Amino acid sequence: MSKTFVLIDSHALIYRAYHAFPDLTAPDGTLVNAVYGFSRSVLTAIRDLQPTYIAATFDSKGKTKRAEEYKEYKANRAAMPDDLIPQIALVKEVVTALNIPQFSQSGIEADDLLGTITQQVEKEHADVRSIIVTGDKDMFQLVSEQTHAWLPGRGRGSLDTEYDAEEVQKKMGVPVSQIIDLKALMGDASDNIPGVKGVGPKTARKLLERHKSLEGIYQRVDELVAGEPPVAGEVLVGSTLKKMLEDREMAFLSQQLATIDRAIPIDFALEPCRVSHYNKEAASEFFEKLKFTSLKRLLPKDAFELSVQKALF
Repeated sequence: MSKTFVLIDSHALIYRAYHAFPDLTAPDGTLVNAVYGFSRSVLTAIRDLQPTYIAATFDSKGKTKRAEEYKEYKANRAAMPDDLIPQIALVKEVVTALNIPQFSQSGIEADDLLGTITQQVEKEHADVRSIIVTGDKDMFQLVSEQTHAWLPGRGRGSLDTEYDAEEVQKKMGVPVSQIIDLKALMGDASDNIPGVKGVGPKTARKLLERHKSLEGIYQRVDELVAGEPPVAGEVLVGSTLKKMLEDREMAFLSQQLATIDRAIPIDFALEPCRVSHYNKEAASEFFEKLKFTSLKRLLPKDAFELSVQKALF
């Protein structure tokens, strides 16, 4: 595909950077480790992926659809650390300084924004590949021939990795089409998605390999309960069958919670996301203020530098 659209999963990168990078403070004493890590990931992605289009998504305040469906959804998460809160505004300053369009919507999770935007691009722009820059493997369910996920390395010596469908299967042990159902079976402690109690990754993968989907698994459960005899290699026996029976409702609720919505109402058009010129001097001064000296060399060329380069070559 001739064009690349980089989508930044901002909050995922912010949290990843906050936990991955050591304490780093600005001259005024403000903690800026998440701002640094986020900025480094974004600038590296711009350098390596050479996008034609770019945009950033942010979570927003407001009760989400999933929290309404299941009040325990993400209820186990601690409040945002006090020293991370002021860094969110600084991250948005970085995004603004780089002239990157921002998308957020009250009550809508960034996952659903990313799902809807990539779906729209797939339908309307066959020559554009979307690459989601994220720290969250939940994005794997969106991977297709036209949409990839790009996870930054976690630190020195750790490589950035672009995930297509083949890489997702290597990493997760199931194809992209089964990622949602894998999470429905296993649950997800980070989002407080319950899954089926007592079913871990090994059993979940065996069930999906045998029955292809959550619906297929429960079709077989019903057949066994109705009296059909187990067959050779049957996975749904003993305690596994019992667990699946007891948590049927939770399994399908977890499937619903794990599914990224790809059809939310959103005002999105690709052309306004075309990479455009930015004020490199202002961005450089902002990084200098935070003492991010090493990041200044990663800043993309500005209009003047590009015109000189074009004239010379």
